[in-house]
Amino acid sequence: MIAYGGKAVYGAPLGILMLEARFPRIQGDMGNAGTWPFPVLYRVVKGASPERVVLHGAAGLLPSFLEAAAELVSVGAEAITTNCGFLSLFQRELAAHVGVPVATSALMQVPWVQAMLPPGKRVGVVTVSAGSLTPRHLEAAGAPLDMPVVGTEDGVEFFRVLILGEKQDMDVGLAAADVLDAGRRLMARHPEVGAVVLECTNMPPYAAALRAALGVPVFDVYSLVTWLQAGVRPREFGALSVA
Repeated sequence: MIAYGGKAVYGAPLGILMLEARFPRIQGDMGNAGTWPFPVLYRVVKGASPERVVLHGAAGLLPSFLEAAAELVSVGAEAITTNCGFLSLFQRELAAHVGVPVATSALMQVPWVQAMLPPGKRVGVVTVSAGSLTPRHLEAAGAPLDMPVVGTEDGVEFFRVLILGEKQDMDVGLAAADVLDAGRRLMARHPEVGAVVLECTNMPPYAAALRAALGVPVFDVYSLVTWLQAGVRPREFGALSVA
């Protein structure tokens, strides 16, 4: 057998562009490496605070994200994703720059999920900040502009810890309550919602509880990234005889 090189890291084909933050990343959070059932590569983008990316449209950060994505590819990443659904704004530029598959946002799942729903049902979104999720973000992700959206801005813990960065500890119970409350408000306002997509990459720890509370399927960045990984590294089912 002959082994071939060409890159620095092997066995971790998925690269994740991380925001620069210090809040807790519990199991299920995208930034907790134990969340993933496969190895991943991380690169923190300097200056990309959650506040700057979410509340200020990631202004001026595109060059830094392009550079960090290229670095991940150079060391071995064969696909790229990001640590914030609001980075759908950079989808086209990142994919063009690195030349490998790129999935910037859980919102990219909206058209797929909508196609699965019965007539009369719609996809709804729970986001960390509904006031910051603009038509530009939705359009870049291929999501309808009139889609029902509810955020966690009015909660007591989730938004304050993740976006405002007021502290480095988090009451997980209160954070979960904020996400569940946003989901319930979404369903109360829009009873036609037949499935939910979680924009925020910090929400997967609460997806199962939200599914139980709302009674509809819930999709998030975990479902997006495991789908992406399944294409980059398809499961092998045994030796094949190829004629």
